[in-house]
Amino acid sequence: MEEELKCPVCGSFYKEPILLPCSHNVCLACAWNITVQTPEGETPVQRASGSSDYDYLEMDKMSLYSETDSGYGSYTPCQLKSPNGVRVFPPNIPRHCSLTCPLCHRSVSLDERGLRGFARNRLLEAIVSKYQQTRGIAGSASSSAVKCQLCDRNPLDATVMCEQCDVFYCNACQQRCHPSRGPLAKHRLVPPPKRAENRRRSARKPATCADHEAQNFSAYCCTCKSPTCTKCLEEGKHNQHDVKPLAVMWKQHKCQLSQALNGVSDKAKDAKEFLVQLKNLLQQIQSGVEFEACVVAQCDSLIEALTRQKAKLLTKVTKEKEYKQKVVRDQITHCTMKLRQTTGMMEYCLEVLKENDPSGFLQISDALIKRVSSSQDQWVKGALEPKVAPEFDLSLNTDALLQTILQLDFCQVEAGPSVPAAPLLQLEKCCTRNNSATLAWRVTVPTGNPIEGYILELDDGSGGQYREVYVGKETVCTVDGLHFNSSYNARVKAYNAIGVGPYSKTVVLKTSDVAWFTFDPTSAHRDIVLTNENQTVTCSSYDDRVVLGTAAFSKGVHYWEVTIDRYDNHPDPAFGVARINTMKDMMLGKDDKAWAMYVDNNRSWFMHNNSHTNRAEGGISKGATVGVLLDLVKRTLTFYINKEQHGPTAFENLDGVFVPAVSLNRNVQVTLLTGLELPKNFKQ
Repeated sequence: MEEELKCPVCGSFYKEPILLPCSHNVCLACAWNITVQTPEGETPVQRASGSSDYDYLEMDKMSLYSETDSGYGSYTPCQLKSPNGVRVFPPNIPRHCSLTCPLCHRSVSLDERGLRGFARNRLLEAIVSKYQQTRGIAGSASSSAVKCQLCDRNPLDATVMCEQCDVFYCNACQQRCHPSRGPLAKHRLVPPPKRAENRRRSARKPATCADHEAQNFSAYCCTCKSPTCTKCLEEGKHNQHDVKPLAVMWKQHKCQLSQALNGVSDKAKDAKEFLVQLKNLLQQIQSGVEFEACVVAQCDSLIEALTRQKAKLLTKVTKEKEYKQKVVRDQITHCTMKLRQTTGMMEYCLEVLKENDPSGFLQISDALIKRVSSSQDQWVKGALEPKVAPEFDLSLNTDALLQTILQLDFCQVEAGPSVPAAPLLQLEKCCTRNNSATLAWRVTVPTGNPIEGYILELDDGSGGQYREVYVGKETVCTVDGLHFNSSYNARVKAYNAIGVGPYSKTVVLKTSDVAWFTFDPTSAHRDIVLTNENQTVTCSSYDDRVVLGTAAFSKGVHYWEVTIDRYDNHPDPAFGVARINTMKDMMLGKDDKAWAMYVDNNRSWFMHNNSHTNRAEGGISKGATVGVLLDLVKRTLTFYINKEQHGPTAFENLDGVFVPAVSLNRNVQVTLLTGLELPKNFKQ
């Protein structure tokens, strides 16, 4: 993954990387070098060419002239030149400062904070440091000498650094560009080693809000796609925005990145196998002397009559062999390059997943998820298939050719009727979602007899016997109702009028460790009202109505919570599990197909088949959470209120398939939270 850890500007390992709005990274010093200053109203693109080939976003263009200047301007009355050759204008000329991403060429304007307005990618910086230490690579940012950033050529060692400008100066450049007078008199100059130590200490501190430095990030705004702190929320900066807890979004984005990596990992594994196949294919083509010798023997048997034609035949064989060799070599080169890029990206993403920095992760997770997802597109259909076959499907017919020797040529070998070949599973289309698995396959070698159908088989998720789950003509099949946290082996075979062909290679599909689900609008009572992408529910009736979840459980341990969003007039909603055919027009637990706890503001009861048991003190109010723990290993059901177990184990000896369920009336509104870890006090 070394290429992932190098700056696109300097080509070296990242040093103090900052995250641009386009999700790409550059070193802080490199960002300074590619920063362009122009008079206000004149963009860098206009100065260069008068037009642009790129669709630049409209950004705020703010003057940099203030007491907290970013340090990228000059306060001397004459024009100077920065190290990258860009003119620096005197203070009396309004200035506009911007930089262009070296990868996507997207231009962004800097505000009064300068480069300090960009988030520091601490997560990438930590991975680079770990990578250098692991491989003994010298030259990290902490050990290299700090150089002046304003020297035109052969920069001298820096003697001071301005904390406001965030720029290193040698003595000469400090006197010329940063005199201790005028608006710069309030700037603080410190020795570079002291500043470096401060940076190392700050890199180990938790991430803090740029606007409220004393506040750690505690939430994530899905609208702005950035972490935020409590102060920002109190000041109303994210009103009407979709704001969620930082830990929840961290886990959700980690899960999304992991799921996206699964597809790429399968692709990389398949590509490695494909490379071995190509190399073997190349060896087989290179060792095609047997076919060549056969052609020579047949031609020699015709003696003089075949002398002239023999040369033509050998020329065709040689050209065919060279063509196939060239095609296979080109495929090997192309596939090796793509595999190297994919493997490097995978290693980088895995290192990202190991880091325990939520805000740092969320800064780059969206871009990484898109990269991983889009990387699968390069493995287009047919990319992992040889473009040529090792066999020379040609033969010589020597019967009665003495009269037609000059017309002698190769003829195609026609295969006789046979059973279908083994189908090829298309790994890029095979995937799992919760406890469902989707498989896709295609025919590799056509036969004389048309294929009549396919037989798909899965084992029991524990390495047991295979069973047929689909028989038909389709080449895509989704199997529902599998066990969570289980690995299934799948295979497929084809059949025609001749018989049944061999099995394909086996593919292993792993279902989700935890269940992510919502309320099910298709099975809910007509009075149920669902919002928030079917995660929030209320009711239009004063009578209790039932709504079920979209997941069904028959194995494993599962935990989910319901948050009380609104609670008026002390109703008693019920929470628990049910069969799919439970009654929907009465309180949950009144029939024999539901197991529930109903609770008001003071106490609760367990209920099954209209039998009320185990009254417990303690109720719910607005903002409370009710947790449901379904343990199908011990076959028990337990309830929690505000993360604490409520009452004893509610129900035992549970067996079969269960669906999450809630009953409520119009006085209650709740939101479903899924994909959660088991309670801390739970013992398996």
